Amino acid sequence: MEGITKSKILDVDGIRRAITRIAHEIVEKNKGTDGVVLVGIRRRGVPLAERIQQKIEEFEGVKLPLGILDITLYRDDLSRIDVQPVVHQTEVPFTIEGKTVILVDDVLYTGRTARAALDATMDLGRAEKIQLAVLVDRGHRELPIRADYVGKNLPTSSREIVSVCIKEIDETEEVLLLERVDK
Repeated sequence: MEGITKSKILDVDGIRRAITRIAHEIVEKNKGTDGVVLVGIRRRGVPLAERIQQKIEEFEGVKLPLGILDITLYRDDLSRIDVQPVVHQTEVPFTIEGKTVILVDDVLYTGRTARAALDATMDLGRAEKIQLAVLVDRGHRELPIRADYVGKNLPTSSREIVSVCIKEIDETEEVLLLERVDK
């Protein structure tokens, strides 16, 4: 499956503003930073979590603990992805017991990635709260999941693809809306 670019939804500045807004909202909703930890969902959730961490440090003077979550084995479509899925290490070098865990991802779509991340997080311990931050919420939920923090709400059709490009991974920085082209 490929896509034809329909429009640019966010550019570098738009992504920066969205991350800054999410960082402020996290601090406001949690009445500060005490007990708050960030966990990026591999792949693009990790650099986004790092950026949120940097923004919060800029205006609060506190560097929140940051972990990396690999949800590969928690996916409900694992058998459809690959015979030998590539599993990366989960790196959460702190306890989540009694903490407010902010899961960070690039796009919220069906809710299945978020559900897998919830399962993986619960296997790490009993957090006081788990919240979800996403750069783009595109709708079309299949599960009763919603994000607590959203950079951009983007109503889409099922024939559209949201492509998030982050410079740390993709060497470019933008969010594009593509029209699906079936081969």
